[in-house]
Amino acid sequence: QVQLVESGGGLVQPGGSLRLSCAASGRMFSIYAMGWYRQAPGKQRELVAAISSSGRPDYADSVKGRFTISRDNAKNTVYLQMNSLKPEDTAVYICHAADLPVGRDYWGQGTQVTVSS
Repeated sequence: QVQLVESGGGLVQPGGSLRLSCAASGRMFSIYAMGWYRQAPGKQRELVAAISSSGRPDYADSVKGRFTISRDNAKNTVYLQMNSLKPEDTAVYICHAADLPVGRDYWGQGTQVTVSS
């Protein structure tokens, strides 16, 4: 069982920045595809950014040019750097790991990001 623990959320003004971190347990982190999802009240969960085991990133159109996903396999950690934050970015951000060879998914508990003046 893989445990994912997010950190770095908080309250930030529009135009500000935050960096989220997601630390994973276990020794297989490097083979997981990792992603950040978000869920706002009354809305469906949506994929924000993903990074493959080889380090290839992908982004939702709504965050391209503002968010950057990265991973440090030595630290079993994936990051989401969020710049130029907007009120519509307000949501719970949830870390996801996909062990594709065995078809298993793992989810973190989420961290709240609130963008407000």
